[in-house]
Amino acid sequence: MVFSVKAGHVSVPYIRDLRGVIERENAEIGVLITMQEPTRPMRMEVAGAGFYESPGWGQKYPRMQILTIAELLGGRKVDMPPVKQVNMTFKKPPKLKVEGEQSGF
Repeated sequence: MVFSVKAGHVSVPYIRDLRGVIERENAEIGVLITMQEPTRPMRMEVAGAGFYESPGWGQKYPRMQILTIAELLGGRKVDMPPVKQVNMTFKKPPKLKVEGEQSGF
């Protein structure tokens, strides 16, 4: 999941940028958090992103979502699979072999 937090005037290009990041990072869900209510074109762009279908739960979740700070403070949450199913935050980095390092220790 990728989060993008924006203040000030937001518009469709922010959604398109987030969509590009989702695709580049192979993320399943992207969330834009903003102070302002999304515009109609922003909602349409988000709707066009489709859904992520959770293999473990067999449910669909919006691939892109917009949440306002007011909604978050009011208790709204990101529509996503239960945390126990998605308990992978970071990819493990590859081991780096240091020059002159001896193996077997």
